[in-house]
Amino acid sequence: MQQNKGIYTDLFYMCFPLLAMAIMFYGFRVALLCATAVITANLCDRLVALLRRTSYTKHEWSSEAFAFMLTLLMPATVSYYVVIAGTLATVMIGKEAFGGYGAYPFHPTAVGYATVAVSWPNQVFQYPEPVLFNALPLGDVSSVTLVESPLHVLKTGGLPTLDNTKLLLGNYAGPMGITALLVILACALFLWNRKRIQLHVPVVFLLTCAVIVFFAPRLGDVTPFSMPWTHVADRLNMVKYEIGGGGILFAAVFLLTDPVILPKTRAAQVVYGVLLGIMTMMFRYYGNYETGVCFALLAVNSISGW
Repeated sequence: MQQNKGIYTDLFYMCFPLLAMAIMFYGFRVALLCATAVITANLCDRLVALLRRTSYTKHEWSSEAFAFMLTLLMPATVSYYVVIAGTLATVMIGKEAFGGYGAYPFHPTAVGYATVAVSWPNQVFQYPEPVLFNALPLGDVSSVTLVESPLHVLKTGGLPTLDNTKLLLGNYAGPMGITALLVILACALFLWNRKRIQLHVPVVFLLTCAVIVFFAPRLGDVTPFSMPWTHVADRLNMVKYEIGGGGILFAAVFLLTDPVILPKTRAAQVVYGVLLGIMTMMFRYYGNYETGVCFALLAVNSISGW
């Protein structure tokens, strides 16, 4: 596993373009939230090294990368204590409880996200409206108006009305750092060029999600028994919103390709991508929460060794 550790340095750095977009929309509060998570993760690693009576491993950035990604999955108005609690779950439970780097069976970021989503849903699934260069308060945000994301419209059987520019740039209510699709795609190209990720797993995952959405969209006017050549425009719009929103693309690039949890053979990785796509849409369609990809990742991680 030693040769794979460099991926976390690159993942950590690739979070900064997404953070920059978030700062444009929400101000420097998001930078403080991310810094809080990264510092907490680093302190957790140092504490574990002290408890195990081993030396702290410098330049092993997996915990910091996991915490950074976790924070980007949350709203810009989330409380600092929620970020700290999520980071503790990510590092101490998701990673270190199983033996540290190379030994965890579940993606630590998914563990942390599931923890905060179940514990503080009112904070995790309510979002401020993004406004360019209109900073949120650094401290108390109780006066900020919060709204539902477009995923909530999808969950109730509706069709969002976002234009393509807002969808690509992330200029809509949602998690602070995972809505800018163009930036995520640029990060994917960088990571692929650096041979940090393999594209076939994200592609299979995204194609599986797209096929399910096209043939069985959760749209009031289109039932799963409707002929696939009917309501084609609505079906394609649903594919656009389902794939473009809710962290599916972010998860495909940043989470699914983790070398520790990824099956080792090409055929197994393809099956892994298909199962993740199916489980993600099942959690979206029938789960209690509008974002299902992290819960799906935990479910499939439990059998990925097989």
